[in-house]
Amino acid sequence: MRIFPTRRKLLSYAAAGCFALGLNAPARAADDIVIGGSMPMTGVFAFAGIALNNAFQDYAKIVNDAGGINGRKVKYVAEDTGYKVDNSVAVFNRITSQEKVSLYYGDSTAFSKTINAELNRRGDIMMAGASFASELNDPKNFPNQFIAGPDYSEMIGILLEYIAKTKPGAKIALVNSDTEFGRDPIAPTEKRAGELGLKIVEKIATPPTSVDVSTEVLKLRRADPDYTIFHGYILAPLPEFMTQAKQLGLKTKFMGTFWSMDNAIWAKSADVADGFMGVMPYRYYYDTEGKSPMLEKIRQIRPEYQSTGYMQGFLTAMLMTEAAKRTLDAKKELTAANMKASLNSIKDFDTGGIIGVPISIPGNTVPVGRVYQYDGANKTMKPVSDWIKIAK
Repeated sequence: MRIFPTRRKLLSYAAAGCFALGLNAPARAADDIVIGGSMPMTGVFAFAGIALNNAFQDYAKIVNDAGGINGRKVKYVAEDTGYKVDNSVAVFNRITSQEKVSLYYGDSTAFSKTINAELNRRGDIMMAGASFASELNDPKNFPNQFIAGPDYSEMIGILLEYIAKTKPGAKIALVNSDTEFGRDPIAPTEKRAGELGLKIVEKIATPPTSVDVSTEVLKLRRADPDYTIFHGYILAPLPEFMTQAKQLGLKTKFMGTFWSMDNAIWAKSADVADGFMGVMPYRYYYDTEGKSPMLEKIRQIRPEYQSTGYMQGFLTAMLMTEAAKRTLDAKKELTAANMKASLNSIKDFDTGGIIGVPISIPGNTVPVGRVYQYDGANKTMKPVSDWIKIAK
């Protein structure tokens, strides 16, 4: 893969001399707390990678402008991966050979699984990433990783809680891409739906970018579900599903998970997407409800709309540095085990409005989210539920 010089290696703000630490004696470079990153800034997930990269840069600057962590600067170093596992591993090896990395961000489920054995062998890096895969929510097999939000099964669990409260006994259809991503939450969803008295009346799998969905829409028509939950897609073929369903007069309410919940992806399909619902672990950039000092700070730094991917990256950086701070406050070394224990000590933590309720991290996830609905006229997602926590 060709990597352009401007993206081949992203200079940390520290290296660029942009941080004003406000300290009497600047920390030595050897004392930097380094966050490494395999970021997909080109390729199919470039829209997410660029947003994530911006979020990490911004949060590092916020921390360093406030004096760093116990007087130590946060240094963020990342490279583009093009969303390819081999590139991601090569970037990891390159960055960790050049820097004393304590924290790392990975670009995919495949990378998180591939690099796990190396993380466990090293024992000096705690990692999070773009993946919300349920498989990673396993402290025994993935002891040095975490997800800055609910996993995919928990996301749909939040939707099911909402459905059970809104329409007890509702009929549900599951539509997923025929990929590992799409299949991830199916079994837990069926189990939880049964526990809540909900009925799964249809399960449909499609290619991840299928366009001709006429056969699948006829299946939905026969099943006549109250709710249809999509998972394993970003955009296509959701607009086509909804267009054909509405043409046939289906009354089903369509829902999605995190990667289908950004405002920007629906802008060109606003009419058909009107009423589309889904789960979001974070508040949206434009949300002014209640006190939200971190959202206000983000809006000051970046006056233009920032995507949901940015919010995920920003919270991930916040939780990483909070774990490092707690570890140092306890006079312990920044080992993976110590930082993960510090992460799991987080209880009723105020994110400054990134999430609308205090959060706790009992395991490998932050099991909380909210149901939002797309307003086609205003092209914005609006909340239709309170914050829902999944019991651990």
